[in-house]
Amino acid sequence: MRHALEFFRKSTPTLRQPVAEDGARIWELVRACKPLDENSMYCNLIQCDHFRDTCVVAELDGEIVGWVSAYVLPYDPETLFVWQVAVSEKARGTGLGSLMLNGLLHREACASVKRVQTTITADNEASWALFRKFAKTMLTQLDVQPYFTQALHFRDRQSTEHMVTIDLEERARKAA
Repeated sequence: MRHALEFFRKSTPTLRQPVAEDGARIWELVRACKPLDENSMYCNLIQCDHFRDTCVVAELDGEIVGWVSAYVLPYDPETLFVWQVAVSEKARGTGLGSLMLNGLLHREACASVKRVQTTITADNEASWALFRKFAKTMLTQLDVQPYFTQALHFRDRQSTEHMVTIDLEERARKAA
């Protein structure tokens, strides 16, 4: 596994809010990151425009190498739901996913966030590894529950999505 400092020795990635013009390049990145579900290009455009405060683009030498789409739940302003994390093949294993998640949590839009949630299918090893590592850096654990089930929600056309919750307040309790 490469370390982020080794990979980024020549250039440091820029983490920034997306702009609408990033939509097509993000769509291409997500398409290249199997097994991520592909959304329409229009969906990525809307994410870049309407949810820019809670989404992250990682750019290296003018190329988008990372993307996090997320939003604060409208009915629970203490929960940030991470929809997708995409890291280009050339940046995998460098810690970029965790770097983007950490950067996002330091934004003003996430000032009230006390937990991070995402859904992951059982076979998505890369996502499990990322969120386990992220929880470890936050000095907490993953709480995992089936959420959208294969039979009930997906009519047996897609695997069950497990709700993963990372309690950020647990870190504060451990530090006290």
